[in-house]
Amino acid sequence: MKAACALMLLLAAGSGLAAELDRTPLDATTADGQKVRLFPNGRWEFADTAKAAAAQKVAAEYPENKTRPVEAQGGLFGVGRTLMPGDKDYNRGSLNPKLR
Repeated sequence: MKAACALMLLLAAGSGLAAELDRTPLDATTADGQKVRLFPNGRWEFADTAKAAAAQKVAAEYPENKTRPVEAQGGLFGVGRTLMPGDKDYNRGSLNPKLR
């Protein structure tokens, strides 16, 4: 029984260490010689901070990268209307007269 518990603890510790190593980004070089950083989730960025900032500025212009601001209401999972602060319906509460 002690051996089985020790084996389970060893396996759990080993898998936790492997998971931690999988989260670290890899430094790589593209075919044209640019240094990049590769992340385990498939995302990448330039290793040079100036190039990374320029790429982020260009990426911010694409509509698919423009997300709903934190202070907005509604728009659950991209469905429905998103209300921005200052809209007449923002924070209006319930329309049920019993709950007002």
